[in-house]
Amino acid sequence: MTDPLLSLGRAASATEGDLRLPRPPGVIRRFWARHPWLTDSLIAAVYALPIVLGALSIMAGTRTTHGFDPTDVFGPVLAAISIAAVLFRRQTPLLALAVTVVCAALTVSSLNAILTFGVCFTLYSVAVYRSNRASWIGLACTVGALIIGAMLPLPNTVPFNGSHPAITFGVILLLAVLIGVNVGNRKRYLEALIDRAAQLARERDQQAQLATAAERSRIAREMHDIVSHSLTVMVSLADGSAALTKSAPERSEDAMRQVAETGRHALADMRRMLGMLNESVLPDDAALEPQPGASDISVLIDRFRAAGLPLRYRVTGAAPEDPGLQLTVYRVVQESLTNVLRHASDASTIDAVIEYGHQTVTVRVDDNGMGRMPATVGTGRGLVGMRERVALYGGTLDSAAQPGGGWRVVATFHTHGSE
Repeated sequence: MTDPLLSLGRAASATEGDLRLPRPPGVIRRFWARHPWLTDSLIAAVYALPIVLGALSIMAGTRTTHGFDPTDVFGPVLAAISIAAVLFRRQTPLLALAVTVVCAALTVSSLNAILTFGVCFTLYSVAVYRSNRASWIGLACTVGALIIGAMLPLPNTVPFNGSHPAITFGVILLLAVLIGVNVGNRKRYLEALIDRAAQLARERDQQAQLATAAERSRIAREMHDIVSHSLTVMVSLADGSAALTKSAPERSEDAMRQVAETGRHALADMRRMLGMLNESVLPDDAALEPQPGASDISVLIDRFRAAGLPLRYRVTGAAPEDPGLQLTVYRVVQESLTNVLRHASDASTIDAVIEYGHQTVTVRVDDNGMGRMPATVGTGRGLVGMRERVALYGGTLDSAAQPGGGWRVVATFHTHGSE
């Protein structure tokens, strides 16, 4: 299957993707645009017909009057070269112009008028396939070359004297340049429009790819926060329940209930996340349930306390109304405490402090764990995800070991977003 033509015989490239442009008007015009060699051959044939008849007439007349002279073939040879130049005017317009000008300037007077039309064809081609500037320079050089050729003392030539035919030839050449400039400007304008449309199509595809990558990164962060936190809490509760099965069965039963509750919350969060991707496969309440915010942090703290962390939680100031910022605060606290539960569950003191200021929000989580308890394996995406979230609000995140032991996470970001 052939590629659809965009304009002036230019086929759609692979980079233009699904770019669809209207078909150029006119069946005949589209036919000639699809067959440039046929067009050039017909033009060269029409141009060659009077040249061949004129050359035969010259050779017959000279042979009748004074017999055959080898110099009589000089004009027909130049005419043949001019015809070849017209045939290849589209591929090499400047060379074709130079060849036709030389042939018209050096040929005998009876063929000079006909060969001048070959110069018109090549001047037109220079304007269409090169530039307006090149066509005007070519016109000036053509007129100068024809004047010099007419003044040369060649046999059977007519000297230039500013007569009416010379003025006529100049007007014809000027008309050829004007028509070529008009057609060339239209051609270049259409090509610029097509290139611009192709560029916009590529930019649209690139923006779609960037949006897809950003959405995948966001989904990966959310899924990491949901799965990592919930599974870490469930593992800790399950370990505690197993240890208390014989000594304190009531507490073991409560711990298992906490495991089930944590699992249900994790499933609800995952349903909500998947519901954003495809609302048709999940219940409406799960798809429309809002993301956790500042008011849900206390519930989160209770879950970690139930998992065995000795948490002290303090909040100062009023939470901003931006739901995205509240979700960021929630995720930073969640990831920080998950890391404590995963890597420093032996900590005896854990402080979680949130300070809502007028222009900034500070989240700090400290622990004094020494890392002596078995640590679960993490993916390494937690800190990266927190930094990305905080960076969206023009903030910074510092995570480092404390001098006396333990770990500190401090996140500070602006309440007015990344602007």
